[in-house]
Amino acid sequence: MTILVTGATGTTGRVLIDRLLGAGQRVRALTRNPNDARLPAAVEVVAGNLTELSGAEAALDGVDGVYYLSGVLDPEHAVPQARAFMELAAAAGARRIVDLSGLAVTVRRPGSHEMLRAVEEVVEASGLEWTHVRPGEFAMNKLDMWGASIRTENTVRNAFPAALGVPVHEADIAEVAAAALLEDGHAGHAYSLSGPQRLTQREQAAAVAQGLGRPLRFEQVTYGQARAAYITAGMPWDIAEYLLGYQAEYAEEPPEVRPDVERVLGRQGRTLAQWATDHASDLSEDPARRAQGSIGTVAG
Repeated sequence: MTILVTGATGTTGRVLIDRLLGAGQRVRALTRNPNDARLPAAVEVVAGNLTELSGAEAALDGVDGVYYLSGVLDPEHAVPQARAFMELAAAAGARRIVDLSGLAVTVRRPGSHEMLRAVEEVVEASGLEWTHVRPGEFAMNKLDMWGASIRTENTVRNAFPAALGVPVHEADIAEVAAAALLEDGHAGHAYSLSGPQRLTQREQAAAVAQGLGRPLRFEQVTYGQARAAYITAGMPWDIAEYLLGYQAEYAEEPPEVRPDVERVLGRQGRTLAQWATDHASDLSEDPARRAQGSIGTVAG
């Protein structure tokens, strides 16, 4: 079986590649910059741009399954791009497709779910065996939000200390996608994914400290101070606002622990403390150690 992974150097795509190779599958990766992809030697790398469909036809030739990164790269044109890609996939004889969507579709979060659901509908109309994977908050967001202050000050700053969250480990997302690609019985399902624990932001900081094996200080800040800290750490303004908006929403409408990771994988999802252990190098104060990378760490 040959499986095409789009978004191959992304947060879930890179982990998925390792899981597919570990299962003995042939893997093809579509990436914009093959020379910088740093993928395993066993992966067949095809240069291409998913938003422009350059390289897509060649990448789809002879594949059995596809992992499709939908919407996030170019939300404004996501639906026509998905429609064109699905036509190519069907014409190439692909049998199965798993698309990365979002929990916003399950909870119908205004402003977030509409585009994702529209892409899902295109996938459903493709004629392929489809499975939607809908993760909620990625634990990897902690690297963007808290990474800089943890590395340099052993401090977490947050504007909503009591806001609950259920961040999900990217490896669990990838393993659910791998199961849907490799196993029968997942066609026609939409899996809503979360972490196994519902924790306040203060408790999440404590979980990260536990995983790192060192104490972290928690400092409550204002919304504006949190936004400024995110931007100083290198986050674009609109992404900072997007993430803070979610935190504000979680303070009033707490997310739920979802059972689908355990249903699909037959085990509980990885905790936030485990995620921190896996990403200890990324959260280390030692630049040389960070350069070595850590389990599950991928290039965006």
